[in-house]
Amino acid sequence: LSSPRGPGDSGSKRAIRRTRHKTMAPAKKGGRAKGEARTPRSYPAYDVKASKGPAHKQNPQKLRESLKPGAVLILLAGRFRGKRVVLLKALESGLLLVTGPFAVNGVPIKRVNAAYVIATSTTVDLSSVPIPAKLNDAYFAREKANIGEKDDNFFSADKPAPPVETSDERKKDQKAIDDKLLKVIEKTPMLKAYLGALFTLTKGMKPHEMKF
Repeated sequence: LSSPRGPGDSGSKRAIRRTRHKTMAPAKKGGRAKGEARTPRSYPAYDVKASKGPAHKQNPQKLRESLKPGAVLILLAGRFRGKRVVLLKALESGLLLVTGPFAVNGVPIKRVNAAYVIATSTTVDLSSVPIPAKLNDAYFAREKANIGEKDDNFFSADKPAPPVETSDERKKDQKAIDDKLLKVIEKTPMLKAYLGALFTLTKGMKPHEMKF
């Protein structure tokens, strides 16, 4: 039996409503929706590395105008946080090459991130302090540790790591820069004591209102 037609109703309109109802019906549980890609039936082996595309090129960060060679910086993070250092130069990677000098506050020649330093208004004249060209990013690259057998690594995981010894080359480079840098620092009164003092904040001090 056919349903009675209403005023203005026709068979074509009822067909359109039935078609819409079928199109909007939800997919069956566990089924594949129309237009969805089929899942692969084979999986790659574990030893096959998937291609990740071209490596992302990391551009060096733009340095602030206050980060110029000879500027005295305050380290905000790391082992030597709170100590003042002299900026020697900016490296190609965007990191900063700094030193204490080591004879003044114990900070050796090292690289630091520009995001974790405060530039002060104090500067040191480095015109008479030559910076060797070999002090670049490759100079501070760490040597890859030798990976032995799995069993040896398993039993030695709880052992403390051996201390890292400073090479004779780095000691020689550090002394060469310190000797020339100290002569420049000693020409300015109180500058050596300023570099050796630790930067601290006490109650009531507001860093954003201070002039360094």
